[in-house]
Amino acid sequence: MPTVFTHEFNTPVYKGKVCFNTGLFINGQFVDGSDRTTIDVVNPTNGKVITSVSEGTQKDVDLAVDAAEKAFETTWGLNCPGNKRGLLLSKLASLMEEHTDEFSALEALNNGKAFNFARHADIAAAIDCVRYWAGWADKISGRVIETTEEQLTYTRHEPIGVVGQIIPWNFPLIMFAWKIAPALATGNTVVLKPSEFTPLTAIRMCHLVKEAGFPPGVLNVVTGYGGTVGNAISSHMRIHKIAFTGSTLVGRKIMEAAAKSNLKNITLELGGKSPNIIFNDADIEQAVNWAMFGVFFNQGQCCVAGSRIFVQEGIYDEFLKRFTEKTRSIKVGDPFAPDTFQGPQVSKIQYDRIMAYIDSGKKDGAKVHIGGERHGNEGYFIQPTIFLDTKPDMRIVKEEIFGPVSVVIKFKDEEDVVRQANDTVYGLAAAVFTRDVNRAITTAHKLKAGTVWVNCYSVMTPNVPFGGFKQSGIGREMGEYALNHYTEVKAVNVNLGMKMM
Repeated sequence: MPTVFTHEFNTPVYKGKVCFNTGLFINGQFVDGSDRTTIDVVNPTNGKVITSVSEGTQKDVDLAVDAAEKAFETTWGLNCPGNKRGLLLSKLASLMEEHTDEFSALEALNNGKAFNFARHADIAAAIDCVRYWAGWADKISGRVIETTEEQLTYTRHEPIGVVGQIIPWNFPLIMFAWKIAPALATGNTVVLKPSEFTPLTAIRMCHLVKEAGFPPGVLNVVTGYGGTVGNAISSHMRIHKIAFTGSTLVGRKIMEAAAKSNLKNITLELGGKSPNIIFNDADIEQAVNWAMFGVFFNQGQCCVAGSRIFVQEGIYDEFLKRFTEKTRSIKVGDPFAPDTFQGPQVSKIQYDRIMAYIDSGKKDGAKVHIGGERHGNEGYFIQPTIFLDTKPDMRIVKEEIFGPVSVVIKFKDEEDVVRQANDTVYGLAAAVFTRDVNRAITTAHKLKAGTVWVNCYSVMTPNVPFGGFKQSGIGREMGEYALNHYTEVKAVNVNLGMKMM
């Protein structure tokens, strides 16, 4: 039998007990992996094991696909009307809402993010996402196309079938919702792999999916490593679409596996090195506040992190002074402390990766303005870090660090900053701070990024599409645009009067 995880929370922000099965979720049941092996889940605040979860294999992915195919052909897909799919998703959102504090505590324990941020940002956003897609479930439609009076021609938007999904560790519950909600709303069935670092909220969600009344096999969750479960999903001949969020490096491998197997439909949301541009006429106080949030939110482990901060020369000194003060005020520590803003990095691997980038910046001659060291002597905490005096070819300027590390760069004018901002292989997001609406719009239009914020940062809603230019990905998640990635368009031509001679 799979392990049952039991934990008593007794913290300043949450007191309660959780108890749930940590097996693979296949065909509506929690089961051991085929090899009966497990994966340890580690608390990033101290490096100690929280619990263990079942480890999936290629065979388990096959079993999950079998269950998903059966559900698609019998109880889901075109056999389940959109209004019923919408009701089930709506019920799931309500159950998530009932368990808001529990999910927040699990995210804080497993991922290391601050409980209060998890509660008011992550969990709330995940619930909004599921509710948004519940509303779409019965509104997916084709159209009649005028040809001749002797023909009736129309289109149908049909579900693809079994969808494979692989989600990252930085926003476990949000990414779970972003992936499963549009897939299920459009009638697909799902085989999903959560990150082996942060599987707890995905597993807990399976209990709510079952409680909500989804038929067995509609959603299957196989925990495991990328090299086994991730590869099995990416290359599976009976999975017809794959959606992945993670690094560009892994995205390339998934795209290759999808192409070499059965030319899967793919959606890839990948890395970023987002520019945050602050002009002379910006509201400095607001620019500082948003810039701090934009780069240090979620321990800097955010694909859209505004880690390249470009400040126009007229306000550079004043901005740097205030930004430094704001950064020094960040409370780093226990995710369950009421005033914590920044918790630990998610894992020892990620901690070491970030510290290697910091060392690289120092060796390349960049100036550590503040931070640049470990915080404390236990767990995977890193001081919020600001680099100055950088050069465009430095790794800390060019590569995605995925940690609490920023570079502040002075610029002269609009032409100069647009050139620097676009000098990257990525194109996920960007921001512009100015009081001049014409400058804001013209600059936003020149930036090669899938999302541009004006006078704010990292503001997202489920009805707005999200995705990247260049090597930041393929396709769009969220909003009506995402429907195109989870449905196939079929054209039907009906002869009403044509005769073949």
